[in-house]
Order: sequence, then C-alpha cells, then structure tokens
Amino acid sequence: MEVLYHQTNQLLQEVTDLFTKLEKDPDNCEDVENAIQSKINAVSGNCEKLDIYVYKTPINQRPMAKMRVDQLKYDNKHIQASLVNAQNKRRRREQERNNREQLLNRRFGHDHTEINVDYLAQEQTSLVNSHRNVDDMLHTGSNILDTLRYNRETLKGAHRRLIDLANTLGLSNATISLIERRVSQDKYILFGGMFVTLAVIVLVIVYFV
Repeated sequence: MEVLYHQTNQLLQEVTDLFTKLEKDPDNCEDVENAIQSKINAVSGNCEKLDIYVYKTPINQRPMAKMRVDQLKYDNKHIQASLVNAQNKRRRREQERNNREQLLNRRFGHDHTEINVDYLAQEQTSLVNSHRNVDDMLHTGSNILDTLRYNRETLKGAHRRLIDLANTLGLSNATISLIERRVSQDKYILFGGMFVTLAVIVLVIVYFV
C-alpha cells in the first residue's frame, strides 16, 4: 500500500508541474490539458485500489490509512475543478478572439462604408468580460459549496473513526459518558471553590480590616 500511496502522491506533483507548464505555454494548452486529465484519471484509479488496501490493514492502523486516502481524493477533486476552470477560460479566450476577428472583417451598407469597428470591438469585449466575470463567480461559489460539503463529510467520517478507535482501545460508550459527566462535575466543583474562596476573602476584609 505504501508504494502505491507514494506513486499517487508523485502523480499529483506531476499534475502541479503540468499546470505550471500550461500557464507558460498556452500554444500547446490542449495537449497539456489532455496530459493533466490522464494523470487525474490515474490518481482516481489508484485511490480505488487504495480503498481496498485500507480494509486489509490492521484495525488499529485503519483510521489513519483511511484519512490519508481521503486526502488524496480531496486533492484530486480540486485538481479536476482547476482543470475545468482552465479549459473554460481557454474556450472564452478563443471565443473572444473569434468575435473580434468577425467584427474587424465585417462591412455594412451598400456603399461598402465601414462602421466604427474599434468601438464595437470594445463594446463586445466589455460584454464578454462581464459574462466571464459572472461565470467565474458562479464557478467559484460552486467550488466553495462543494468543498464545504466534502469537508463536512470528511469531519463526520473522522469523528466516526475516532469513536471506533476509542472502542477498539477498550473504551465503552458507558465509560465515555462517565468521563463526560466527570468533566462537568469538575467544572462545578471549580466554580464552587472559587465562590467559597472569594466569600472568605470578603469576610476577612469586612471583619478584620
């Protein structure tokens, strides 16, 4: 399992390097995007195998192994979202370029007079930018919601695994409840002792000072 885990981590690092290449070499962006998607698919396949290995590990090591695999899945999911975002930006750039070329090559009127192409191009660019900003905000909001939902499920799973681990170590539900009640009782004793001490100090000040 350790070998496969480190191989998957290496794939994620290679994906990060490919994203850097994607920013520096936009001319070959489609090839780089395909390479990124291929590695994302490989990571997903490895995570499925790791899920199987998790349940073959000793029970006292299983919670930690599960958390490590979940982290790989979490990273891979965010990489997939980043790839989709990069692809959308590339398509928008291509659409903007095509729209501009169409405006520059377009003529109006029977006398073949040209309209103010620069003005229309600026107007078109402003509209496209507005749509792009709205799409980016919606996409970002969607990613944040997905992340919050995933984190919630991860925390629930970690809580369940901690309870299972406690039970594995020999702590029963009754023992855990007894510990929680003892903590509450200690809190009351602390506050009561503070109150009594304060009352004694006040009495000493009043009668002896």
